[in-house]
Amino acid sequence: MNKTTKLIKAGFFISLALLIPYIFHSAGLAGAIFLPMHLPVLLAGFILGKKYGLAVGFISPILSSILTDMPPLYPTSFAMAFELATYGFITGLLYNDKKMNIFTSLILAMLFGRFVSAIANILLLNFVGKKFILKAFLASAFITPIWGIIIQLILIPAVVNIYKKRVG
Repeated sequence: MNKTTKLIKAGFFISLALLIPYIFHSAGLAGAIFLPMHLPVLLAGFILGKKYGLAVGFISPILSSILTDMPPLYPTSFAMAFELATYGFITGLLYNDKKMNIFTSLILAMLFGRFVSAIANILLLNFVGKKFILKAFLASAFITPIWGIIIQLILIPAVVNIYKKRVG
């Protein structure tokens, strides 16, 4: 796939990362539970590779915040930018470069992304004099979004496999 094609597809994934959460919120479905922005970012990493996955992941939450006020700009969208950039980078690195299994790549990306999110939240909250509460973070990263995590584990491998069969 050439650079122009990758750039166009990256723009498409950014568009999805803005549109899907907007639809979820408009329908009254909580983004913190279903993680709708994560889906296009993870797909970008798997399909376009680590560089474009990182870019889609970093740009999407900040652009969404600027255009729709979702998520709140500081600290949420900035922390999400680092988390989602990690998802896009790690999926692209492990699946495309290291040729790891799709599930292993996905699970490791989810874990690394949440670790990066914790560090980003610690730094961003400390910067404004607020405390980082580990228990609250763990609940918001692993318990509240359990349905979103399950959806990702089912939907992402299915979409990537369909894409690979149709496009190559």
